[in-house]
Amino acid sequence: MILKDKLFGLVLSGGKSTRMGIDKGSINYHGIPHREYLLNLLGKLCDKVFLSVSEEQMPEVSHDVKIIVDENQHRGPFNGLLSAHHKFPEAAWLVLACDLPLIDKNSLERLIQKRNPKKFATAFATHASKLPEPLCAIWESMALQKAEENLKAGAGSCPRKFLINSDIQLVFPEDDKVLFNANSMEDYNEVITKL
Repeated sequence: MILKDKLFGLVLSGGKSTRMGIDKGSINYHGIPHREYLLNLLGKLCDKVFLSVSEEQMPEVSHDVKIIVDENQHRGPFNGLLSAHHKFPEAAWLVLACDLPLIDKNSLERLIQKRNPKKFATAFATHASKLPEPLCAIWESMALQKAEENLKAGAGSCPRKFLINSDIQLVFPEDDKVLFNANSMEDYNEVITKL
């Protein structure tokens, strides 16, 4: 039994997608824009689900989607993560980047089942790298609070480095391919061949 009431879902979709050349959240891998596909996945596993967007993206988002607009207080993915944390500071967040076209429900269920809420985060890692994937992870509220303190103190803005230096639970997927990041047209073409 998955404890839905303990976890909010967040699809990070506010990036500029400069390497891809088009908004990664709008790409159709599964019959609908990918951000919607990810929202639907999280909706099956989390009590509440939100789309993290930039101010410029707001007109493109459907009115029935709950959004959290980036506050632009921080650089990179922490911008969306901490904007969500400010809205719901007590929540833990199952976070997905919009550049994960092969992630699936079974893998996310595995991550949730292995969750350790006493750790800062429960993060997927590939068998090859053994490094945490911060944008396919469950971030506990205490971790986001600590991350913000670190950012204000001048520490780096890399979520992976933050997790590497924190007390976290690593989880390995059954197949590393679910963590494949599609950040360029070459990556897109590779995903299409896999699908």
